Amino acid sequence: MNSEIKRLLEAVHSGEMSVDEALLKIKAEPCEDIGFAKVDLHRKMRQGTAEVIYGAGKTPEQIIGILDVMKKNGQDTVLITRMSEEAAAAVGERHDLTYHRLAKVGIIGQLPQPDGLGRIVVATGGTSDIPVAEEAALTAQILGNEVTRLYDVGVSGLHRTLAHLDDIMSASVIIAIAGMEGALASVIGGLADCPVIAVPTSVGYGASFHGLSALLSMLNSCASGVSVVNIDNGFGAGYMASMINHMDARKGNEG
Repeated sequence: MNSEIKRLLEAVHSGEMSVDEALLKIKAEPCEDIGFAKVDLHRKMRQGTAEVIYGAGKTPEQIIGILDVMKKNGQDTVLITRMSEEAAAAVGERHDLTYHRLAKVGIIGQLPQPDGLGRIVVATGGTSDIPVAEEAALTAQILGNEVTRLYDVGVSGLHRTLAHLDDIMSASVIIAIAGMEGALASVIGGLADCPVIAVPTSVGYGASFHGLSALLSMLNSCASGVSVVNIDNGFGAGYMASMINHMDARKGNEG
């Protein structure tokens, strides 16, 4: 059951909220049309996670308009991905924004306390993969996960990976991020006993084809338990890792 609906039912059960008040919240307008966007106000009710703003291609004014609606409807924490510095500067004048320049991520509000099953490890092949890794790590953190970062542990110096075996073996989910030939995901997939989410990056010389080489390598991984998201899609990896990391916690809540 969705945690937001469960919270409403528990409030009714404890007497903190009347049946009519809970019904009003459930029946509230599912989206608000502001012309250039239809803001999904029921996303958290349906999926447990509120809507995220994809900043690329949106003007600062459009981002501010969407944020105004979200804040008005009680969403205190908002994630904005692929956000330009120009947009961050403009939004920061209207809202309390923390901007992570490397990841191009903006966060409104405070990061929640981790409530997932275990830890998510975010590992990169090289330093050049860190912008994508930070998008993944920050996404996972804003969704309530403890995150361990292992950066620049690629297979060109395999001892760097093996030096972190304790972190790898104790993780509940691992996000393996690499460009070039994308071998890191297979190596980690062969060591870990948890799901591995592989993220190919557009890092590499000409024959890497802007991440296509890493994507195909990861899709053809011989290690079991490795899944793959799109090129440079740190957000998608962080979101999926969070869902996996909350599965048993959610099951326990429903019991």
